[in-house]
Amino acid sequence: MFPSGQIKKILSHPNSLTLFRVAASPIIVVLLLFPNRTNTFIAALIFSAAAITDFLDGFFARQKGLVSNFGKVMDPIADKVLVSTSFIMLTAIGWIPAWIVCIIIGREISVTGLRNIIAQKGNDLSASSLGKYKTGFQIAAIIPLMIHFSYLTIDFHAIGTIFLWIALTLTIWSGAAYFIRYRSFLRV
Repeated sequence: MFPSGQIKKILSHPNSLTLFRVAASPIIVVLLLFPNRTNTFIAALIFSAAAITDFLDGFFARQKGLVSNFGKVMDPIADKVLVSTSFIMLTAIGWIPAWIVCIIIGREISVTGLRNIIAQKGNDLSASSLGKYKTGFQIAAIIPLMIHFSYLTIDFHAIGTIFLWIALTLTIWSGAAYFIRYRSFLRV
């Protein structure tokens, strides 16, 4: 077994945290295949923990000087896998409209493609503050939508739906802003 110091080192390594987000996705899928109060609550807890690692991996990478090419590439992919998987499963069980998920995932893929084009030309497309708000509201929507059921008279689904509409608006707005700002890179 690993000594506790090694476990702490592994768990605080940015790349381990990034991979945790990827590993959490199939667990969330399995839990949401059988949506009941227990499974959806556990799925929301796992999603929440995975979402927190999105902040922590960047923090640890900068603090400990562990910024790596693997992290630069995998961090945004891990985010998209976690969020897209969650949205797709929420659609599959009928808790959110598919068209909203298509727009959100379509934007994510399009902006990732734009980032690749810009990177090939030697530039970097970092997340804008609008893009960060978009991600925050997507996460804020997914958690209560996963919980879905009412607890202590709190309608979590209704709360998640409000955040989902805000996330959709920010998704479209930030996606358009990226393409307008970097349209010169798209010229043939």
